Amino acid sequence: MRVELADEVREGRAVALRDRDVSPETVAAAVREGEWIDCPEPGAVHERVSPVTADASPSVRPALAAAARSRGLTSPVDDALADARAELAAIDPPPIDHEAARKRVAEAGEREAALDERVAELRGRIDALAGRDGEPGDATDERAAAIRELSEVRTERVAAEQALRDAREAARAARDARDRRLRLEDRVRNLRSAAREHLSAAVAEPFADAVAAVPGEGRVADEPAGFEGDPVTAALAVVRVAAVDAPVVLACDRFDSAAAAADTLDAPVLTV
Repeated sequence: MRVELADEVREGRAVALRDRDVSPETVAAAVREGEWIDCPEPGAVHERVSPVTADASPSVRPALAAAARSRGLTSPVDDALADARAELAAIDPPPIDHEAARKRVAEAGEREAALDERVAELRGRIDALAGRDGEPGDATDERAAAIRELSEVRTERVAAEQALRDAREAARAARDARDRRLRLEDRVRNLRSAAREHLSAAVAEPFADAVAAVPGEGRVADEPAGFEGDPVTAALAVVRVAAVDAPVVLACDRFDSAAAAADTLDAPVLTV
């Protein structure tokens, strides 16, 4: 790796930055972003354990699964997991909202009823005038206009009802898609768990050796890849198990030098 500081450049597999006023998080971000640290791209192991700080609390089993994958190991459910993830990503149910369609039907129905009443009222006025031998006057024209408007509103009401049926059908399809999505999320969750169990168990023996090799307290529990003890010890052991090219950031007082840390962990390191 190559670390470009303001006044010098430091290179190598083990670089010490303890004489610089930089935080572990700042250095870890520089490893990810490559702004002033030139190195290979970090992977899932770094996301799980780097930086290793005195108050580290890594989830050991997922971190070990990432370490196993860094060594090229796979799980029997990887294909099924990839398929489930792809299917899940393809499901994007639209929001359900047919309130606008329902409102449109209601408004058209109210206008239709009002015009029906208006047409009937004008018919009554015309009939009354005819009974008294009177002239209907403007009532005939008003009734014809009301009938035309009623026809238009009736057409609008029929169209609104069809739109509401379509909206309800779309809502049913969206609900089905959401149910399918929930089932797939459960399946992905279960497959991920199964993959982690398999992968962490696959490196249980190297992990036990690593726990014994790194400085600190801890022991592997009876359950495959289980751990009891100091979380920093667990994080360092995970690094030793993994095959990483990008530097791991160490902010824990466990090694005399960056070189000693790199040798023990068999990984590139940056000490802060």
